[in-house]
Amino acid sequence: MRDFGIKIYIAGHKGMVGAAIYRTLSNAGYQCLIGRSSSELDLRDQLAVREFFQQEKPEVVVVAAARVGGILANNNYPYQFLLENLQIQNNLISAAHECGVQKLIFLGSSCIYPRLATQPIKEEYLLTGSLEATNQWYAIAKIAGLKLCESLKIQYGRDYVSLMPTNLYGQNDNFDLTTSHVLPAMIRKFHEAKMSGNKPVELWGTGTPLREFLHVDDLADAVLFSLTNELGHSLYNVGSGSEISIRSLALVVQNVIGHRGNIIFDQTKPDGTPRKVMDSGKMNSLGWSPKIDLEAGIRMTYQWYLDNVSGLKNLKIKD
Repeated sequence: MRDFGIKIYIAGHKGMVGAAIYRTLSNAGYQCLIGRSSSELDLRDQLAVREFFQQEKPEVVVVAAARVGGILANNNYPYQFLLENLQIQNNLISAAHECGVQKLIFLGSSCIYPRLATQPIKEEYLLTGSLEATNQWYAIAKIAGLKLCESLKIQYGRDYVSLMPTNLYGQNDNFDLTTSHVLPAMIRKFHEAKMSGNKPVELWGTGTPLREFLHVDDLADAVLFSLTNELGHSLYNVGSGSEISIRSLALVVQNVIGHRGNIIFDQTKPDGTPRKVMDSGKMNSLGWSPKIDLEAGIRMTYQWYLDNVSGLKNLKIKD
């Protein structure tokens, strides 16, 4: 039986992931959700985080706060990506432990796994090979976070679990072309090209890498599942189980948006990891599975972009 009055702190509740979790838990009936914006609480400030925990006394913590970005952002700001993510998660996890929080869900990323890991990627492949160089700074921080949670589970019996989602997209995504991930960047590029007379769209790399995508609402559903079920392990992959090439993804996005121009792949730019699909069998075996189809999810995301980013609030996409 669920305790809908339990006090749950969602760190990063204004971001894409945190907002989806906040919305999903609220819709599920949880009545005592806590969130603080970065202006209200600087998660890099250890003292401020400790004082917040002592005052609010959350019973469950969801760590969805992080400094995130795509290949370009990781390449340009390695120091910030490593240091700030370490600061954020160390402060949150240590404060939760010190204040007696028994249940914590730490969210990471599939980039924690080796660049050339056997596919599909299983949880036990962690630390068995070299990381992808283009996002190693973020990956190293997330590995440290999940190991911190694992150490507290082993040493103190805390119910701290780490969920590693695949590439996420959806409502509240980042569409800034200098810091965004591949799918929202595509949505913006194809939209702007369409609005400019169907100009050609230029994309990085060869288009051959294979990627797996998960709608952020499906991840939020996995967090809800983790709150209400006993998870025996400390690390779980959360993915769709399906993969698509970047070139094929571009064609899906182009079709959803209605762009009629050419697609040009700049092969002088990096591809990143050649293939990355996760084995989410451990979570699936417990009863969780994703519900949102990729094309339907892209349509939902593009409509949100039209309503909230593009300035074309009354424009509706065609089915």
